[in-house]
Formats: sequence, structure tokens, C-alpha cells
Amino acid sequence: MQPTPAKLVLENGSVYRGTAFGHIGEASGEVVFNTALTGYQEILTDPSYAGQMVLMTYPLIGNYGITANDNESGKIWASAFIIRELSRIHSNFEATESLDTCLKRAGVVGLAGIDTRMLVREIREKGAMRGFISALDDDEDSLKKKALAVPEMSGQDLAKTVTTTENYAVENIDARFHVAAFDYGIKANILRMLQNSGCRVSVLKAGTTAEEVIKLNANGVFLSNGPGDPSAVGYAIETIKQLVDYNRTTRPLPIFGICLGHQLLSLAFGAETYKLKFGHHGSNHPVKNLQTGTIEITSQNHGFAVNMETLPADLEMTHLNLYDNTVEGVRHKTLPCFSVQYHPEAAPGPHDSHYLFGEFIELMERAKN
Repeated sequence: MQPTPAKLVLENGSVYRGTAFGHIGEASGEVVFNTALTGYQEILTDPSYAGQMVLMTYPLIGNYGITANDNESGKIWASAFIIRELSRIHSNFEATESLDTCLKRAGVVGLAGIDTRMLVREIREKGAMRGFISALDDDEDSLKKKALAVPEMSGQDLAKTVTTTENYAVENIDARFHVAAFDYGIKANILRMLQNSGCRVSVLKAGTTAEEVIKLNANGVFLSNGPGDPSAVGYAIETIKQLVDYNRTTRPLPIFGICLGHQLLSLAFGAETYKLKFGHHGSNHPVKNLQTGTIEITSQNHGFAVNMETLPADLEMTHLNLYDNTVEGVRHKTLPCFSVQYHPEAAPGPHDSHYLFGEFIELMERAKN
């Protein structure tokens, strides 16, 4: 059977021709590249990729198939998957299906056979761009118009589109702490890490109010990762401000934020955020812990960052990105509130930053006593 031709057209008119796999159809979104060598299943199911078409820099993808245990959420959130070469076979004793079959079942478009190095270079030089993939429409002018019609990522609140529709509990019979976790696009491994750290977790919709959180009488609050522009999630920023005030006036309530949660916490304290040229996506980003001087290799997935120049006096930077000197972590000087821009739970990625969950536990232990 002959492969189906397909093409990607960027908003600037650049054209990349390849072949379709997965769902044979059309897809759109912001094109971003990910430098991870493995973990394509976790990447596809990470809600932080909502509204984005993911381009993998590693050339051969699909060689270990899809397994039942590696999903980071209940569905694929990436709007399309762009690769150099799709492995014709997969070898993994846990695999239940191929990547191609998985994308077909999920209705997600795949594009293979393009020059991924050229596309990565274009994104690095010109910045992340909107794109349109089609195996149905061959008219490049038409596809460019469709790409230009895709909403820009700036100004989009996508947390409301990926958050849980109902609050739910993640139980732990040996729990020493109760954590209220905001789901702005939370990953499954974050919940596992919290469980393994001795917590039971109440997972809350993005729009949950501070009053509702306080009623839970939790030991700590977790602010999750998620997609979109942090400055557009005004209701979350307001809720976090109220929880910070509760910290100041009533009792210590430790707050730990990751990725979008880090940006929202920083905004709540008065800092500003901005859109990065092409974002940080991968599992090999070096970050310096400014408190210990150690270098961590981290997993990252974000297109916005906190502006270092706008950090208020009571918020100190704790971690620095060694690729571009952007803010990778902050903590409040007097309140039990801290956050990191990267993903200490990894999945996929290294385990260098697992210690941060221990720091959260320590803050809750102190607050409890």
C-alpha cells in the first residue's frame, strides 16, 4: 500500500512535504520541537501540549510501541505529531500497539518523512509558528491561509480546556499529608510522586476558589503544569493571591508550583511573564540550582517564562536555565511558597529534581508542627 502524501505549511509560507500516518486528515496548531530521545507516548499525552503540533528532533520514533502504563493523561493532547522516520516495527514486551495504530485510534494526524533538522532550524531562527498539516488539501496558498487562521498561543487560556470536569481524590492509606492539587493540565506522574511522598491528593478543577480550598483543610497546595498563556488565566492568579494572603494572615499553607503553576505563582506575587522565542521542550535541559551550585538535567515543556527583571523584592530566584539564562525557579523569602519552571516528576526525563517533592513535604511537616 502506497503511503499517503501530506504536507505541513507554516504561517510564513514554508512548505514541508512528507507522508501521513496515524489519522489521515488535517491538523493545526503551534509547531514546537522536543529534543527528548525517548518518551514519545508521555509527550503526546501531556496536557501541556494542547494546541500544539509536536516535532521530535530524534530521527527514529515508534520503535518501542505504545504501552498501557505510560500515558500521562487519559488522551493525546498534541494536535499532531511530526517525525523524520516512523519505525516499521516495535519491540517491547509491554507494548500493546504501534504508534501508528494509537494515533489512528485517537484521531491524531502524524506526518513523517520531512527534513526535521531543517524545520527545527527554521523554528530556532524565526520562532515558534502556527502551522497546518493536510493529507487532503494540496493547495499551498489555501494551507497557508488555514495556518494564519489558527489562534496565536499568546492570550489563550487553555487550562480551562484540559482541566478535570469534576474534582476527584487520589487516596493513599499511608498518607501523612493532604494536598489540594489544582489541575491546570496535571500529569499522572505528578500524582504518583505525591502519593509516593506520603500524600493523599484532592485534585481540583482549575476554577476552584480559594474559599473551597481552605475548606478542605489541606496541609499544602500544589499548582500543576498546563498549556497556554499564564497571564490569560486570571481566575487562577486571583485564587493564588487569596491563598498567599491566607498564608500571611491565618496559618502557614505551603504552596508548590510546577511549570504553568510556577508562572501563575510568580504572577500572583506581582512578577510578569513573556513568550519565549521557541520555548523549552525536551528532557535534557541543564538548570543550575543557585542555592547549592549543582547542575540538574531537567525535563521541560513550556513556551512562556517569568521575566527576571520583574521579580518582586520578596521573591528570590532559586534556579537558572543554563541555555538562555531564564528563570527556572523562585521561592518567597518569608512564606512557604516555591515553584520551578521545569518538571521534577520528569516522565519522560531524568530524576535529578525529585528532591523538590521532599522539600514540599518538609514545608508541610513544619507547617503541621
